[in-house]
Amino acid sequence: MRFRIRNYAYFTPLFYYALGACIFLLAIGQFGPLFFQAGLIALGLFILLLVVESLLLLVKPSDNFKACRQTDERFSNGDDNEVCIQLTNRYPFPVTVEVVDEIPVQFQERNFSIRKKIKSGESTSDTYSLRPVTRGEYWFGALNVFVKSPLRLLERRFMFENNRQVKVYPAFKEMRQFEMMAISNRLTEVGIKKIRRIGHQMEFDQIREYTKGDDYRTINWKATARRSSLMVNQYQDEKSQQVISIIDLGRTMKMPFEGMTLLDYAINSSLVLSKIAMLKQDKAGLITFNNEVRNIVPPQRNSKQMQLIMEALYNQTTQFQEQSIFNLYAGLRRNLHQRSLLMLYTNYESLSAAKRQLPMLQKLARDHMVVVVFFENTELRQLTETKASDIEGIYVKTIAEKFAYDKKRIVLELERYGIHSVLTAPENLTVESINKYLELKARGYI
Repeated sequence: MRFRIRNYAYFTPLFYYALGACIFLLAIGQFGPLFFQAGLIALGLFILLLVVESLLLLVKPSDNFKACRQTDERFSNGDDNEVCIQLTNRYPFPVTVEVVDEIPVQFQERNFSIRKKIKSGESTSDTYSLRPVTRGEYWFGALNVFVKSPLRLLERRFMFENNRQVKVYPAFKEMRQFEMMAISNRLTEVGIKKIRRIGHQMEFDQIREYTKGDDYRTINWKATARRSSLMVNQYQDEKSQQVISIIDLGRTMKMPFEGMTLLDYAINSSLVLSKIAMLKQDKAGLITFNNEVRNIVPPQRNSKQMQLIMEALYNQTTQFQEQSIFNLYAGLRRNLHQRSLLMLYTNYESLSAAKRQLPMLQKLARDHMVVVVFFENTELRQLTETKASDIEGIYVKTIAEKFAYDKKRIVLELERYGIHSVLTAPENLTVESINKYLELKARGYI
């Protein structure tokens, strides 16, 4: 690890108190020689201690104290990410230190510091966590360490210029959590429902011997006759189906919720959904759009696909533009030639806004399985559940109930034209999206 050290010396408050006491004794010595003699002795002792501390604290400062900051190369958006600070005291005496880390400006942490005592030859480490709420590039500044000797007259500043860039990606920690749950077949613990399969809309896998509990309808009578023992057909989920996450970058996704925008929730959800789809042996892809198609990651299932999706998502931002569903349809017609599951992450605040997009959504639904994922307004839920106490409260509650009712009407309107939908609160988006994907896959609709 490369770093450069800058060193500055400062007087502590104790220095000024001690010097002030000496001056006070010398001043009142004008009225009594005893005080003047005491002032001279105090001043001499003060200068001696100052020289001794200067020799102890300032000699070879680059060799006597070390510090470094350790962070991951990338942070997970919306999650707690740990930062570790390691300190090593090589002075022959214990020191008192104050660590001031220059945290990226996005966190607006201006008073962060760590204070502690470190014995001679001792190495210690302290850990703190940062929770980013926006994706992009973050820069750490210098790591400043202020060191005091036991005399506390001087303070030495060590500035370790370990400036480092950290990229904040979509919530890959959440993705890993769901991945581990899926591998260990424990997805129900995080809210994923078990979907009952209807019929045998699955691919044939192999023929094997019958075991107790197998469905009698899967018995292969020809193989049974050849082997003189019951043989059954074994099926597996259909593989290599295409699951495309389509993310709206328009102005409606700028709405904030608990420090993050709706776009951030959609990006985090699409990342987890893509990983789950690949674990189910499907191909995952990505499209982002606003007034035109911005990014396209073709659906694939290989070791590099998740990295390609994360790189495409980590710096996406919303624009104050109206999304164009027509340009999205045209882009899909040019680039997507196989029937796929399209998970469209967007937001509607009124029924009229949804109806404007219905004609193009119907065209998409003719060639693909379309699921429109949009957000419930949790602020409206709070207003509708609050008891009105005056005329203004009744008016506000009535308007809130109308908007909440419009959201439910959007779901019904989409279902009328064979378009699936997910209406959910932002915090439940990932679980609800995965549930919908698993439901459609189990029922053989993809």
